[in-house]
Amino acid sequence: MTLTAACDSPGAGVVGILDMNSVLGKARLILDAFTTENDELTLSDLVRRSGVPKATVHRLAHELITWGLLERNGTRYRLGLRLFEMGQMVPRQRILREAALPYMEDVLIATQETVHFAVHEGLDVLYIEKIIGHRGLNKQSRVAGRLPLYCTATGKAILAFSPQTLLDEVITQGLRPVTRRTTVSAAMLRKQVDRIREAHLAVECEEIRLGYMSMAVPVFGSSSVLAGALSVTAPTVRMNVSRFSGALRTAGLGISRSLQAITRARLPDVP
Repeated sequence: MTLTAACDSPGAGVVGILDMNSVLGKARLILDAFTTENDELTLSDLVRRSGVPKATVHRLAHELITWGLLERNGTRYRLGLRLFEMGQMVPRQRILREAALPYMEDVLIATQETVHFAVHEGLDVLYIEKIIGHRGLNKQSRVAGRLPLYCTATGKAILAFSPQTLLDEVITQGLRPVTRRTTVSAAMLRKQVDRIREAHLAVECEEIRLGYMSMAVPVFGSSSVLAGALSVTAPTVRMNVSRFSGALRTAGLGISRSLQAITRARLPDVP
């Protein structure tokens, strides 16, 4: 028997097909039961959300606690710090964060607004770093959080510089409204992507959260391969596209150069 496990965030695509008869598959379903909104769950919650039998959940939860992948808080379970430690060792995420952070700080200083770095994951953007000023955006986005490609500035930038098949797949899966301003027309999204490809700048207005705008630029690694997207988010009344775009473009180019330098350092024979 197999079960499709999908992310709870808006627009999330299928993340894998799990074998319910395997121990690893059952453990994965238990861990996937947790979300940002449901970060502490009872045993009954885990059974209901994972679809795994109660006796199996009880046994595997005990083993996951022993390994540090889960923690127990009274009668509730939560994800363990070992998962956080392991996440920090992921090479791709670590390298991208190290290259991006200095330039993200430059954008923060220049704009005093929220700055994100995101990568493509399935049909979503996955935020791997976020820095905010004292008046920045605390809600909607988070590090390790997902949002749809089609209605975020980072996602639109990624779509513009990814293979055409990705845009086609996003449209095939359907464009669902997150707010009343979300782009839900396939023709409109294609026009937006074409303009972004020409301008190397993506802008979305209130598609994710009413009252807020974002703008993003693509970031490239070695051999001009798309590595992710850098964005700044601000209330619509404070967003100054002409002023912020300069700082954003400069930072995007700086991150690209850093990533290319890291590649050359690791592979000295690469031109």
